[in-house]
Amino acid sequence: MSELDALRTEISELDRRLLELLNRRLELVAAVRDYKDAAGERWIDPEREAELLQALVASNPGPISERGVRSIFSAVLDVLKQEVAADRRAPTSPETGPGRPRAVEHLAVVGTGLVGTSVALAAGRTGTRCRAFDADSGVLEGAAARGAVEPAPSLAGAVADAQLVVVAVPVGSAPSVVQKVLAAVGEDAVVTDVASTKRPLASIADPRFVPGHPVAGGATGGPARAAADLFDAATWFLTPTDASSAESIALVERFVASLGAHAVRTDAAAHDRLLALTSHLPHALANLLMLRVAEAAAADDAPLAFAGASLREMTRLAGANSAIWSDIFLGNADEIAAALAGFRGSLDELEQALQGGDRGRIETTIATAAAARERLESFAYRTAPAQLNRIRIRVPDRPGVLARITQILGAAQINLEDFELRHVSPEYGGVLVILVAGADNAARARELLRREGFAAA
Repeated sequence: MSELDALRTEISELDRRLLELLNRRLELVAAVRDYKDAAGERWIDPEREAELLQALVASNPGPISERGVRSIFSAVLDVLKQEVAADRRAPTSPETGPGRPRAVEHLAVVGTGLVGTSVALAAGRTGTRCRAFDADSGVLEGAAARGAVEPAPSLAGAVADAQLVVVAVPVGSAPSVVQKVLAAVGEDAVVTDVASTKRPLASIADPRFVPGHPVAGGATGGPARAAADLFDAATWFLTPTDASSAESIALVERFVASLGAHAVRTDAAAHDRLLALTSHLPHALANLLMLRVAEAAAADDAPLAFAGASLREMTRLAGANSAIWSDIFLGNADEIAAALAGFRGSLDELEQALQGGDRGRIETTIATAAAARERLESFAYRTAPAQLNRIRIRVPDRPGVLARITQILGAAQINLEDFELRHVSPEYGGVLVILVAGADNAARARELLRREGFAAA
């Protein structure tokens, strides 16, 4: 045996021994949890975990660094806690999934991009069988490779015998595809769609059709990015037409609930007006802002080279899939134009205040916006704005830093309501801004992070 083979053999033997020890540690952790359950004590003891890590660091003979010891054992603690927690979850039936009844036995999906494939994966959690068709055979193969659908060679083949058909194609082609599906399915089938503008579909008068729009996913991604939990706790608008039957509406609502989403009924015009302001206008403004900065940078790169985090944050939506978003803009053109007109009026008012040096008016604008933003966050997090605390953490540009931060807070049972990562430069790294509910949690989070060497303000 060569020296290299001997080294590899010794490493393999150590790995086997290490695995045996980790399995024994898991058994002991499970026994501790059983004891705590019986005593009515909390499972997680962050103070003891911190003391354990410190003791290991102090007794470490090397050559593993202090950072290495903390990273390895923090990961061990986190993984074993997850293993024990998984054992204690209530079993779910493959027939009903995680507490949700199956709405339909046989589902068909037409269009297997991100949303269509996610619908199939989510329905699959309840044991629903799904056949699918996509005009792009490569996209259909991608959905089939995910185990989401049984591919069909034609639209008619996909929807045959389906109780419910979900049309998940781009906005521009949705009306014609819905008409084709309605012509192909039986009288007892129900058809819905996921297009983000609804008025183009409102004229389809068929009792089997219930227009819909899940507020989830994105314009791009394809089946590779689809996820079974995409719709968990999401809003799913339904805009029934005057012709939609009560039975069809009820079935779609049950199906939406089975995917984990919340169905909200409204009419097509109200939906498009709301989405124009809350979704389509932000996309339009992000594009325009990016174009304005690019124009200024045509002769001098300074506007791009020295751009702050605010520009990057405000232009994240810029440049989204042009084919899809041009369909959306044109499909909801009048409402988006009305939203732009209202925004133009606000711009004019701000311009007048700036030219007139009206400080009071500017301060009022900012304060009013701040109050509106607080209300927005209270709806998003279901938490009173005063209870939300921001913590600013400088993070170096190296692997594992974010995982370490989440491990520290997770071990202390501190939930992150939200977070933003703002990259500054390779030299500086970035700034992680986390949102924590409750002043006590925020103070505890800062203390734990500072103890681990992070600058948390």
